[in-house]
Amino acid sequence: MPTRTPESRAFAQRVQVVMTLTARLNALPFDDLDGRRALLTEIFGGPVPDDLTVLPPFYCDHGLRTSFGERVFVNQGCWFMDLGGITIGDRVLIGPRVTLSTAGHPVDPAERFDFLTYAPIVIEDDVWIGAAATVTPGVTIGRGSVVGAGAVVAGDVPPMSVVTATSAVERRRLGPPPDAGA
Repeated sequence: MPTRTPESRAFAQRVQVVMTLTARLNALPFDDLDGRRALLTEIFGGPVPDDLTVLPPFYCDHGLRTSFGERVFVNQGCWFMDLGGITIGDRVLIGPRVTLSTAGHPVDPAERFDFLTYAPIVIEDDVWIGAAATVTPGVTIGRGSVVGAGAVVAGDVPPMSVVTATSAVERRRLGPPPDAGA
């Protein structure tokens, strides 16, 4: 999505709305389940499953592109950056401080302020994502899999797999830095 366009301005306006709604959600008394459900309905743009559990604090930037299956549990401190879309299947467990990020910026420094990039995240049925894991744009996590705590998932996870990893791997070298005066 190019920046400085009507589409990017609409996205920025939606982010402001959702940031206000999540701030209200996170300020509710913990036992105000009706208030929590009402705010989640506003954040996600429609009814959510009756058996969805989202424990605050919770953070989201868009909301309109996330869908939930049945019996989904989202623990405290999670971030859903859903511009690219997040689909969560049935019986999914998401640990505390998990980040699901569907958007980013181009790798080329000369283009970083000119575009937002995005791709969907799909989490199939019966997945468990451990504490503080990060899932990046375009990833599908296959049915029944486990993502270990602290993992950074940048590629698809086959069904019925356990994945763990936190190491950084250099993929390629970028060209010279852009001229700072440009």
